[in-house]
Amino acid sequence: MSFGGFGQGAPMFGGGGGSRAAAAPGGGLPFAGIPSELQEGVDALLLSEPEHPEPSARFSHLPADAQSKQLNLRQLIFRHWRLGALAVALVCVVSVTNQLGPALIALGINHGMVPGHRDFGVVLLCGALFLLAVAATAGAQSAQAMVSGRLAARVMNDLRVRVFAHLQRLGLDYYTEEKAGVIMTRMTSDIENLQQLLQDGLAQLVGQALTMVVITAILFTMSVELTLITIALVVPILTLATVWFTRASQEGYERVRDGIAGVLGDLSESLHGVRTVAAHNRQRWNVVEHRNVVGAYRDANNYTAQINALYGPGTQMLGYLGQAALLGIGGEMVLHHHLSIGALVAFFLYLNRFFAPIQLLVQQYNTFQQGQSSVRKLRTLFRTDPSTPQRPDAAELPPVRGEIVFDQVSFGYLPQTPVLREVSLSIAPGETVAFVGQTGAGKSTAAKLITRFYDPTEGRVLIDGHDLREVTLDSLRRQLGVVPQEPFLFAGSLRENIAFARPRVADEEVWRAVDAVGLREVVERMPDGLDTVVHERGQSLSSGERQLIALARAFHAQPRVLVLDEATSNLDLLSETKVEAALDALLEQRTAVLIAHRLTTAMKADRIVVVDDGRVVQSGSHDELLEQGGPYAQMYETWVSGSEPDAEPGSGSDV
Repeated sequence: MSFGGFGQGAPMFGGGGGSRAAAAPGGGLPFAGIPSELQEGVDALLLSEPEHPEPSARFSHLPADAQSKQLNLRQLIFRHWRLGALAVALVCVVSVTNQLGPALIALGINHGMVPGHRDFGVVLLCGALFLLAVAATAGAQSAQAMVSGRLAARVMNDLRVRVFAHLQRLGLDYYTEEKAGVIMTRMTSDIENLQQLLQDGLAQLVGQALTMVVITAILFTMSVELTLITIALVVPILTLATVWFTRASQEGYERVRDGIAGVLGDLSESLHGVRTVAAHNRQRWNVVEHRNVVGAYRDANNYTAQINALYGPGTQMLGYLGQAALLGIGGEMVLHHHLSIGALVAFFLYLNRFFAPIQLLVQQYNTFQQGQSSVRKLRTLFRTDPSTPQRPDAAELPPVRGEIVFDQVSFGYLPQTPVLREVSLSIAPGETVAFVGQTGAGKSTAAKLITRFYDPTEGRVLIDGHDLREVTLDSLRRQLGVVPQEPFLFAGSLRENIAFARPRVADEEVWRAVDAVGLREVVERMPDGLDTVVHERGQSLSSGERQLIALARAFHAQPRVLVLDEATSNLDLLSETKVEAALDALLEQRTAVLIAHRLTTAMKADRIVVVDDGRVVQSGSHDELLEQGGPYAQMYETWVSGSEPDAEPGSGSDV
């Protein structure tokens, strides 16, 4: 499905904040406007701003194919293979031109400086060619850095969109089991590691490896004997050290990635729960716990530093020892006229250049290992399948009347712990049904199955005879409305939050939803009306106002089936009265499922379903259930006996 920009005429979540924020102080919001002395400069900057076309993206609920799950660097780069090929070509140019210097020095010595071959013209020519080689190397390096940067930017753009789309596709169970901070690590730190690898590390890694190959070939042309001695003395030890370093660094950087994920996860949890932390005076203990988490991350970094400290200086010492041995062997060859003095000088210059890339390779290999560790983490994410996948042959759900059927449904968040057991229930089109029961009985779980946030372990959930697993998620969710007990508001304007399901609408339709739930008085109190900025999670609003906005959002979506998880539980008496009146209009000719924690809410439903230990134990109207006796009658008696004579309506006990 193709998505264009979200809404025209009103920017989506955050656009146009300057003008609104400037008036924010009158509404008690932090000042975020543009100072008058800077306005002229801002206007000039906006005039030079390039046009940004409306973005488009493709999204599908279908699970990722096998190829998409096998994330690797080659796959990431191949989509932009032209830039990748150009970067490789430039790396080859740098590797070749950068190695012309020692050969030109040898040529100048042998043909312009030694007795019998003194020719200053040759020396000048070699010097001029050396300068040209340096200039060519600098130009190629500059072009390579530009191309690599552009390649990294495009690959990271693709990867960020791909990760975000996959996160949108995953089921609620993934977000229940995984910490928010760990998920943020996948989107931030892991991708940033890959960007550093693609922009700097990969080109350098290839360049230094290619440099070693070029130098080795040149050394063979200069002296096969010295080159073989070099390989025999250095390569075996270097190979063993490299194998050890590869394995140790891979383990180390896995620990580093897990460590930073733990740090961000603990930080995210502490920030989101800051009110609870302050209320229970847990700051000191939280600092101690966070110190332990950060300490584990520090230990992982210390481990990688230790192996780098062993491998880097070790290879450097190996290079010095090899050069010392070759100095004696090469000097002996010069004395016996088996090697020219120019060739020996060039050989040692190349030998220095042979070991220098090893040191750089250690640094770049660290970057490579960090990037590879991030790839493995992202690959694990992509291999996580949605718990409610859309079938490839799923059909579009036609406009529904709203009949809901539970056909022998069993479900458990953990297979060994069922929450619903063989539930069979039918809800007629346009009927309002309230689910009541003790905490943990399975009321909210039944609602999550209706919205297909989860799939039943056994049995079927049907709407108008259609198994929810056999229809597309888009066509299903377009006809469902959900109002949770704790509504979530996005950082943006009131209009954007209310029109969330259908953003491309006129203001008249938004005001219609506002009036339907009795929200007009609240909106008119705001400094900018519908354009008033809502802080993240709606922290600038009261809980009752957030619930009213959530109800307006549901009304604006025009669903055929509504699921309300105690939508009036956080409202005061006046607001509750307004919302209940609005709900009568909202629920008219719609099927509604109410998760009722208050008996006053349940009593207004057409039918009450009593859930106990995952089973439907009673079903009927309020009066019918009282006549039957049993669990509902006991709940009602407990509520009546526990209510004060002068208690406000709707303030009864939760059930």
